[in-house]
Amino acid sequence: MKKKNITRSVLSLLLVALLGLSVTGCGNAQAPTLTDENTNAEASASARPSDTPAEEIPAANTPASDSSSAVQPSSALPVKALHPKQVEENPYMAKSDANIHHDGYNTDSTDEILPLGIYPEINVSYETTNANASPAIYFDSYGHAVVPLLGGIAIRDLNAEETQTLGYFSPKQHDGGEYIIQSSYTFLDSENRIVCPTSNNHVLMLRTTDEDGNVLPEFEKVLDIDIKAASEAALGRTLEQNLLSVVFDYEGNLWFATGGFRIYPERKQQGVVGYIDHEAIDTILDGGQADLSKAVYVHELTPGEGAENGIAASREGAVILTNQNCYLLRAENGVEIVWCTPYESIGAKVSGENDKTTGGGLAWGGGCSPSLTPNLVMFTDNQDPVNLLALDMKTGTIVAECPVLDDLPDGYQVAVENSAIVYDDGEGTVSTIVCNWFGAGNAGLADPDNDSSIQSYANIYDTNWLTKGNIMIAPGVERIDTVKTKNGYEMKSIWCRNDLSDTSILKLSTATGYIYGYVQDLSSGMWQYIILDFETGETVFTMDVSNKYGYNNMAIGMYTGNSGNALYCPTGYLELLRLQDRFAYLPEMPYRKIDLDQASRHVLSQEQFTAAGGAGSVAGWLNTISIRNVHPNTTVAFRMNNLSGSVSDLTLYAYNAAGILTPVASELWKITSEDGQTVTELTDGTLYEVRITVADNGDLDLNEVEKEIRLSVVLGK
Repeated sequence: MKKKNITRSVLSLLLVALLGLSVTGCGNAQAPTLTDENTNAEASASARPSDTPAEEIPAANTPASDSSSAVQPSSALPVKALHPKQVEENPYMAKSDANIHHDGYNTDSTDEILPLGIYPEINVSYETTNANASPAIYFDSYGHAVVPLLGGIAIRDLNAEETQTLGYFSPKQHDGGEYIIQSSYTFLDSENRIVCPTSNNHVLMLRTTDEDGNVLPEFEKVLDIDIKAASEAALGRTLEQNLLSVVFDYEGNLWFATGGFRIYPERKQQGVVGYIDHEAIDTILDGGQADLSKAVYVHELTPGEGAENGIAASREGAVILTNQNCYLLRAENGVEIVWCTPYESIGAKVSGENDKTTGGGLAWGGGCSPSLTPNLVMFTDNQDPVNLLALDMKTGTIVAECPVLDDLPDGYQVAVENSAIVYDDGEGTVSTIVCNWFGAGNAGLADPDNDSSIQSYANIYDTNWLTKGNIMIAPGVERIDTVKTKNGYEMKSIWCRNDLSDTSILKLSTATGYIYGYVQDLSSGMWQYIILDFETGETVFTMDVSNKYGYNNMAIGMYTGNSGNALYCPTGYLELLRLQDRFAYLPEMPYRKIDLDQASRHVLSQEQFTAAGGAGSVAGWLNTISIRNVHPNTTVAFRMNNLSGSVSDLTLYAYNAAGILTPVASELWKITSEDGQTVTELTDGTLYEVRITVADNGDLDLNEVEKEIRLSVVLGK
């Protein structure tokens, strides 16, 4: 692939030649993986960073112990933490990764910790209810996973050996309706209620927990508004498009858009964008009656214009991308169009005679939901080549644009159908990771009688892709940086990969500094977890799952758990996979395997550390573990590789029952190498063990139950 220079910067063309000298070339080769034709998710999978010889790989589930002289060093990835993402909290959304794209900015990034290859393993939850493995969409503030279930929505235990339903809402069973919930564009509000559009054009709000966070076996429907009927009444005419997506703005107004996956302008379907006033919503939630004729406001779109993806929201308003325009909208006793920026598209893309795929793209216009930073709106158009556009949040002016994935091998097209990762480092650089998706979409969506708002495998996805795998997906993953300069904005390609085909919606962890995916190795047919270095795009870790076609992830995005140690991926074989690090174990009892689902790692901010009683600066992650059937005194080891400096400068803190961090007595803890030898100096990137001896019902034990221990510790410096 040829090198790509900075291109078409709107405000600063004079710097093109200079900056082009530093751009990284494309087409890095994927690192080799260990392949076993009989490997599947039920067995220990092979895993290693790309530069580790096979003979150095430790068993993924074998803990080290003091008595073992054959312990092999771990090949864990070094932590490359980034600044937390720049997303201003929406007061009307849950304080969690509250939607399919993690936040209201649609960044597809998380500040949670994800696995680093510390004695990694893949665990499985089996599905016996849904037709496919349960795809979680998001987590509420209590840590419950909210997932689709048989046309409805549920809270389920995704870590149980067999996926368990804790509470749910079924339209057919609980509402007597034949509609389904459109789960892709649901989200959680600040009260942990599920807000969801339905296939019959209603928006529902469902109460899922009681005041203490306990899951209700049957969710309570607390709001039900017929959006289409209310919009038609306000508009004075019939709508041909169906409700697609909803989101709260920062004032509590519920914005909505009509559309589908392919909105053909020539078919002249009538659509709208609009909102429900927050006062009307509050009235309904308080048990009153709201006059929707005075509370639903709409803007009529040009016939043939409609949304094809989700909505984003920031303090500036709601951002909606249609098949022809990008809008910033505000609620001002009506829909105020702050700006409207048109963009170009060559129309819905389908495979041609000489293409290596049989499917196509999903959208007529730009295929990804818009993603936001505090100052920019980012999205791709649908030209040939596809361009990444950066718009000024306040004015809608296109401040920079750049072609992406524009030099693929012959026989491939480009359609960016999943929202891009957008990461604002807070220091003037916005990094956007775009992925090609062309080939996964059902070419039959082009049929005039096809209802593109129906979200089903048969309607959306190409049959050949579902059965033959990622050989039917056009390749391409690229990182483009938008850099603020004194003259405006510049775009440049940092790295690009034309050897990866992704449908899993890549995720970025700012805590680790890596990009996470699930792909298929086309040379072996092996489906595998994959980790890319954010800085270079190189493959630094793979872990094999299976070479059976049913381990296709079904184009459902992966999702990050809220434990700091789980990356979930659904498959077509009714197995929900989760990649996890065995970062905690019992060195005195190597035969005992700690339940990883009872262990967690979290980034503890300096503010949180100080507020809880910590002195100095926080020097590591907060590690928490629960263990049953313990001995009176038990040694727990936490594996960490983000430590440096002198051990004598460190203090280990533990939370007490009152939520206060208290220093752990020096005789109760130490830092060792992996073979159990005490160390005094630490090198960043080396895996060490923080070993703590805790007494059942002692000062460090947060669990009052006999023979059970709960321990939560963090290092300070």
